[in-house]
Amino acid sequence: MTTTTTYIAFLRAVNVGGRTVKMERLRALFAELGLGNVRSYIQSGNVFFTTDGPAGAPERAALTRRIEEHLEQALGYPVPVMLRTVDEVAGLLAADHFREVEVTPDVRLVVAFLSEPLPAELALPHRSPKGDVEVLGADPGAAYVVIHLRDGKWVTKDMFGKGYRGSVTSRFLHTTEKILAAARKA
Repeated sequence: MTTTTTYIAFLRAVNVGGRTVKMERLRALFAELGLGNVRSYIQSGNVFFTTDGPAGAPERAALTRRIEEHLEQALGYPVPVMLRTVDEVAGLLAADHFREVEVTPDVRLVVAFLSEPLPAELALPHRSPKGDVEVLGADPGAAYVVIHLRDGKWVTKDMFGKGYRGSVTSRFLHTTEKILAAARKA
């Protein structure tokens, strides 16, 4: 029996810092890997696709490496990829990690997708020394972050301190909700 899994690939370093990739090209690169039903959502590097077969950790790690290697070869720079199933993203949103946060014009709610779990020594909740970042909690694949803007700007680049060695790509909570809705469309 073959199982079809729908993944959302959250890409880091796409369409920032002068590295521009049209979504049509990005979809074509995923299709070149034999992935099915490839679609994208907005220009920040969110790609949906299906695969047939097992969706366990070893298979996901191999698929992630395959995508990252293909993107780097085609684009000429590394593009970290955080793969999540539609069900995983739905679960993290349903958990409502931000339910007790008062949203003001200077507050942004962020889902930080992680390539590796946060270091065990990072006590959660965690607040940055300047108080502009609060990490409310985390699971192995994501951290739930409140950003307090300074003069209307997101200043902090290092959300987890110097101990985190993995890759991170962040999406605002409302954008993550829209990404999930788009991924669910057939």
